[in-house]
Amino acid sequence: MGTVIDSHFLALTAIVTIGYQLLFFIITALLKFDKVTDFAGSTNFIIVALLTFLLKGSWHFRQIVLTLFVVLWGTRLAFFLLLRILQWGEDRRFDEMRKNLGKLVVFWTFQAVWVWAVSLPVTVINSSDRNPFLQAADIAGWIMWSVGFIIEGTSDQQKLRFKQSPENRGKWCNAGLWKYSRHPNYFGELLLWWGIFVASTPVLNGAEWLVIIGPIFLTLLLLFVSGIPLLEESADKKFGNVDGYRIYKQRTSPLIPLPPPIYGNLPSWFKTILLELPLYNRNLPEGLN
Repeated sequence: MGTVIDSHFLALTAIVTIGYQLLFFIITALLKFDKVTDFAGSTNFIIVALLTFLLKGSWHFRQIVLTLFVVLWGTRLAFFLLLRILQWGEDRRFDEMRKNLGKLVVFWTFQAVWVWAVSLPVTVINSSDRNPFLQAADIAGWIMWSVGFIIEGTSDQQKLRFKQSPENRGKWCNAGLWKYSRHPNYFGELLLWWGIFVASTPVLNGAEWLVIIGPIFLTLLLLFVSGIPLLEESADKKFGNVDGYRIYKQRTSPLIPLPPPIYGNLPSWFKTILLELPLYNRNLPEGLN
């Protein structure tokens, strides 16, 4: 059989995603209410996965597993982020956007593209008629997703508990998994979505070129755009003059969890391979980076 791409499902998920994000954009723009932004993004993944699964109605085991994975991930993340923002108050990312409609449009457009692109593996799998026997790639992908899901959920809860403690007020999080990675939640998220891609490959049969857009887009987004760079910039501005923080950055991997004694003693060129990019240190006070 040939390439497994159903353009009708691709178009449908695009329309649904644009409509869903447009609804929340209108709420945000009119009411200046941005507490539902992350909730809108996460729940959109659930809608796309369930919609494609139910419309196709094939009920293949692989489709059930991958759809369940997306629903579990989206549900946990949506409610975690919603409860967190309701507890903390306004989302600081929107401080400059609330009065700038153009920036707000760009953000919500980008969020719609993010949802649609990253959902591609599940969209294509759920729209496919192919159902080969389970293969090693299925198992490998499921393991990757499971490990990533646990890492992301655990690190999110560890950071939340850290920030809720009065004694940690004004400190950077270095508890639990955050001892081994400056962004373990992003590592978990990337691992689980790459796991979904790997688990989808037995069905693709030539459609890999399209489906891989999802995890690549997410990786580039977190590494270079709105993920690690923004958080590193914020932390450097807050703690860049603190000796303990600079030591933490030198000894802690930016993404892949590694023991600090090992990572701290690696040469600079090897740290660059492990994604210690100049981009992540450009906001340290002059002379300290």
